[in-house]
Parts: sequence; C-alpha cells; structure tokens
Amino acid sequence: MGFSMGINAVLHAVAESTYGTTPASGFKKLPFASHSMGEERPLIEDDLLGYGREGLDPTYDVATNDGDIVVPVDTDAFGFWLKGMFGNPTTTGTGTYTHVFQSGAGVLPSHSLEIGNPDVPSFSVNYGAVCNQMRIGMSRSGMLNATMSLIAQGETAPVATSVAGTLAGLLGSRFAQATGVIKRDGTPLGNIVSADLSISNNLDKVEVIKADGRIGGVVPGVVQAALRFTARFDSVDLLTLATSGVPVNLDEIGWTKGPASLKFALPRVFLPRTKRTINGPGGITAEFNCQAAALVGAHKVTATLINSQPSY
Repeated sequence: MGFSMGINAVLHAVAESTYGTTPASGFKKLPFASHSMGEERPLIEDDLLGYGREGLDPTYDVATNDGDIVVPVDTDAFGFWLKGMFGNPTTTGTGTYTHVFQSGAGVLPSHSLEIGNPDVPSFSVNYGAVCNQMRIGMSRSGMLNATMSLIAQGETAPVATSVAGTLAGLLGSRFAQATGVIKRDGTPLGNIVSADLSISNNLDKVEVIKADGRIGGVVPGVVQAALRFTARFDSVDLLTLATSGVPVNLDEIGWTKGPASLKFALPRVFLPRTKRTINGPGGITAEFNCQAAALVGAHKVTATLINSQPSY
C-alpha cells in the first residue's frame, strides 16, 4: 500500500477566460510550500420536533472554498501571483523585462488551480479562484514566502489523472530575506527588525441562490495596503512623522538577486503614533502599523518585477 507524501504534491495553475470554467490547456507547474484550499459543505443539524430525541437527518449547507497557498517569492513564478493580485502588468524591455503591476484594477483574473497527490493518485481542480490578499513577511534571515489568500467558486471531485495536460514550468531563483530593504524617499530606513507587507482586494462574494450551493462570483472592493514593522528606537524621526499627519513615500520595499528584482512602492503611507516599549536591558523598540492611501486617480501600490520572462 502506498501513502500520499506532501513532498510529491503538485500545483498546476491556469488563468480562466470565463469565470469558473477550466481551460483545456495552458497550465503552468508552480512551486508552493503549503495550501489549505478545498471545498467545504458543513452540515446543518435537523431542528424538527415530534420525532423523539434521536432526531432526523442533517442538511448540507452552502459550499465554500476559501483558503491560502504559501508560495516562494522568486524571480519568475511570483509574477503569476502578482498578475492574479493586480491584473495584467505593463511590460517593457528586451532580454531583461520590466513588469509593472498596479493596484485598483476593476476586473481581476480568475484561475483554475489543480492540486494533486500523484502517490494516491488524486487530482482535483479548484476553479473560479481569485486572489483576495497577499502577505509577505520580512526578516533578517530565513526563507522568503508569500501567503496568497484566495476565494474559489468550487472544487471538482478527485480523479486519478491530471487534467493539466502538457505543462510549462515556471520556477525562478528565490529572493533572499537578507537582500530585503525598505526605503523612504530613496534612503533605507535604518534599524528595522522585522516587517509585514499586506495587500487586500477586499473581495465581496456574490452569494446568489443556486442549485449547487456555490457563489456566483466575486467583486473587488476597496484596495487596502498596510505595512507593519518593528524598529529599534534610535531617533525621533519616525515618531515625528507619525504625529505630523504627513504621509511618507515608501518608494521601495523589495529584494534583488543579480539583474532580477522585486520592488513594491507605496507612495503615500501614514504612520500611527506608537509606544516605545522597554522589555529589560536590551534595545528599545517601536512598532508601526502603517496604512497606505492614494490620491484621486493614483494607485496605492505599484509592484515592479524585473526578470527574464517576456510576459505573464
């Protein structure tokens, strides 16, 4: 008897032309670290009276498929998730390409994500999957991952053979935590201990009455972007900005690897007033939960990915 091993799990993904309809071809093999996708249908306990204490059969509730996929932040494959989060990029260049993604798109792409366990074998497709949130943690060392939160319409029943067909691999070199930087007006912020970048599309489920119990789609809401970071307290510079009410320009939050790079820009970020905590004889730290904003007609977030991929 064979048992499924997580190390052999696979993720095959493709953009959908029609929401909730899986294309017959065009799948890409993508790297991932973990996932919690999958359709659920909870049971509603029977509430009828008059049939004794044992009760009658329960009823199935509506279907939901919300989950996370943890993916590496790398030079090539991460562009697939950036496109899912922001929509189509503007791409320029020859040989080395610059892909510019901007928040606020009115329409976001949906995807079919096949997750399989070849050891069983078992493959199922999470269709109508739209990126709702992206979270990236920054630290001094360790693996650089992003958590992608998705809302899908449904999941197919498991089958023994993959439906992805001929696959195009999409895997690049991973960016390293050690190359991360946060800059304000082109100057690195000093003494940052850790940081978390969070971007949300605030998707609203279209919860219509359907025979299959699944949602009818999702609608993008107001874009939210936040940066939470912990800094060693060595000056009153950030505290002054926090109390002034003047937004700062975080023009680079990102990483580099040779000629490739990934940089997020948040041009208008407001800093809250914060405590300076003392926990023993060590350094004094301050935590800032910053919120991004945008002028009318501008974008809260711009992500620029430079690599050798000609298109997404």
